Amino acid sequence: MNESTTFNNIELKAKEFERLSQYIFSNYGIKMPLAKKVMLQSRLQKRLRHLNMHNFQTYIDYVFSKEGEKEIVHMMDVVSTNKTDFFREPTHFEFMHETILPEIYQKGQNELKIWSAGSSSGEEAYTITMVIEEYIAQNKNINYHITGSDISTDMLQKAVNGIYKLEKSITIPESMKKKYLLKSKDHQKKLIRIKPNLRSKVSFFRLNLMDTTYKAPNNFDVIFCRNTLIYFERNTQEAVINRLCNHLKPNGYFILGHSESITNMDVPLTNIKPTIFKKTS
Repeated sequence: MNESTTFNNIELKAKEFERLSQYIFSNYGIKMPLAKKVMLQSRLQKRLRHLNMHNFQTYIDYVFSKEGEKEIVHMMDVVSTNKTDFFREPTHFEFMHETILPEIYQKGQNELKIWSAGSSSGEEAYTITMVIEEYIAQNKNINYHITGSDISTDMLQKAVNGIYKLEKSITIPESMKKKYLLKSKDHQKKLIRIKPNLRSKVSFFRLNLMDTTYKAPNNFDVIFCRNTLIYFERNTQEAVINRLCNHLKPNGYFILGHSESITNMDVPLTNIKPTIFKKTS
């Protein structure tokens, strides 16, 4: 039996899972029902292997010790779900091109700030830059900046690098691929990279949406928070939306994922279209 197989056979016991799941939920809002025990066990076995620990109790004791504080970041990197694509849920980007950007121009505004909250590995943030660049090409220039945030340091590093597998670009229109992507010179690698001019328009920072305050500007024109809140309980979703709205301009746009809703929530948002809202105050 090789070393990798040994670590893969380490079992996460029920009491150990309960302690971890309660901590993850209390501090990060991510629901971890018993049905996710096997998933959590599988993902954390990689951390045990990295730390050369041969049981979960040793790992848990380390995580909750003063010496293991930094390990919590690594633990959350493997716990958090990061499913995203370029131009995912395209109706939101169509609305941005057809409604939001024309409104910005009509107001004579010369600066645009957009927040991609729960940005994962950066595909959403870079999609936003492509949409803006396409609009600028047909209109006058505007200064803009995209801010991306996520809990996973691994995903944030991928976002900063802007390097993706070639297959990821399948959802990007052909005309945009030529303008905004670079292909790896090593054809064996089959990688693409976002061009430097677009990468310069985006910055990323680590954020736990469960924090009571967010270290972010207060004047965003648009906030995307899509397919992130589905992992939270309803009252947590409401609290997070209200905190995000504190950083949104009056009449700014707030965009949720298609599987998310603010029905019966006490939040300062008015529905414009399905999953698209405006801040009312």
